[in-house]
Amino acid sequence: METAVADQQSLFQQLIKTALKTEFGKDHDFANIKSHEDFVKRVPLRDYEAFKPYIEKIKEGKHNILWKGQPIYFAKTSGTTSGVKYIPITKESIPNHINTARNALLCYMAETGNSKFADGKLIFLSGSPELERVGGIPTGRLSGIVNHHVPKYLRSNQLPSFTTNCIEEWEEKLDKIVEETIRQDMTLISGIPPWMQMYFDRLIEKSGKKVGELFPHFSVMVQGGVNFEPYKAKLYESIGRPVDCIELFPASEGFFAFQDSQKEPGLLLNTNSGIFFEFVPAAEIFNENPTRLTLRDVKVGENYALIISSNAGLWGYNIGDTVKFVSTNPYRLVVTGRTKHFISAFGEHVIGEEVEAALLQAANEEHIHITEFTVAPRISTDAGKSFHEWFIEFENKPEDIAAFARKIDDNLRNRNVYYDDLIAGNILQRLKISPIQKNGFIDYMKSIGKLGGQNKVPRLSNDRTIADGLSAFVQQQPAPAEL
Repeated sequence: METAVADQQSLFQQLIKTALKTEFGKDHDFANIKSHEDFVKRVPLRDYEAFKPYIEKIKEGKHNILWKGQPIYFAKTSGTTSGVKYIPITKESIPNHINTARNALLCYMAETGNSKFADGKLIFLSGSPELERVGGIPTGRLSGIVNHHVPKYLRSNQLPSFTTNCIEEWEEKLDKIVEETIRQDMTLISGIPPWMQMYFDRLIEKSGKKVGELFPHFSVMVQGGVNFEPYKAKLYESIGRPVDCIELFPASEGFFAFQDSQKEPGLLLNTNSGIFFEFVPAAEIFNENPTRLTLRDVKVGENYALIISSNAGLWGYNIGDTVKFVSTNPYRLVVTGRTKHFISAFGEHVIGEEVEAALLQAANEEHIHITEFTVAPRISTDAGKSFHEWFIEFENKPEDIAAFARKIDDNLRNRNVYYDDLIAGNILQRLKISPIQKNGFIDYMKSIGKLGGQNKVPRLSNDRTIADGLSAFVQQQPAPAEL
């Protein structure tokens, strides 16, 4: 906390020095980088698409491309136009992913005095730890990779079993997790909020008890990956009593921040863990030469796009998240959104490019013309499962709207591995279409005073603001198609 700026400067120099002789280092004249200003001149901001040629060389078995040697893993994650992304994890970067979660728990223990939870059973609802090989490199979901590195002192307390964790089908896996945990002394439960809610629902269904009654020593809930707020009330209602909550900010590209205090707002930035951070004012992120600030220059309350360079071999990498500092002493932030419109209410990370392509493919095949559309999540507050709601104004409507919805859904699943997992795992229902009446989008924009000019309806959003406004313009006959 006290040496964050100095640690970042020292880390920057170490990263440049280590990568001097890599292909990326040679391509970008690392030998003559002495300062952040030099770095900015030589290393432009990149997203995964721009990194892909280097990643492809690593997949071909080449060494010293982005970092010395080869990665020890690829974290497989949903991409943009490229489909699946392969994010390198190196011997030097793996401690960032492992130790940050540990540090979050240690900070919690130090502040609250609650260490008893470590004596009980701990569960992390994660992806399968089974790995495939891509270019000879072990490859899988980040949560599955991390599962291989749980410290020995926690192994005996960890649930579910390795065999259960390897089950791919989510409903089957959930039943086994419930079977293995329902009679245990569960003290810590961790995972993405929608997954935790499904686990809680199943526990209540099987036992007839609230989770807090079933597990009287359950005291710590660890969550991250999606916005917690929409799930918070229902999760706590399912528990039936207060428990402490620790929020994390992990990604395949690195573990960026964690909640270090139950009393102070925000997440502590991980300033001494192999990642050098830059911050671009969010409004400038798509400029040709945006302002690139280091930690010492950030201000409280400003919205920044988060840029990283790391010992995994990522350089000037735009991860797509925006953050806002709530404190600079120490450096604590909150995640404010994405640099582009997106949906990730359930951890699916669906972007505009994916929904547009999924709809266009189905429309072309069926000779359907679309006037306008937008997509929003609908988070279920009752027994039904959540889903993506597509508001579509058709020029000529398909004869079978349910079959058309299935086509779009299949196309989207083919483009986004996270969304596919959530549908296959029965966490989400397949998408539903709400047909909008003729000129409905125009009337909606008129109703909010944004018709004409540069104003347009975003293709997708992560909340219900637009969806709720559009609901007045949904065709009453037929009703929204259900699959």
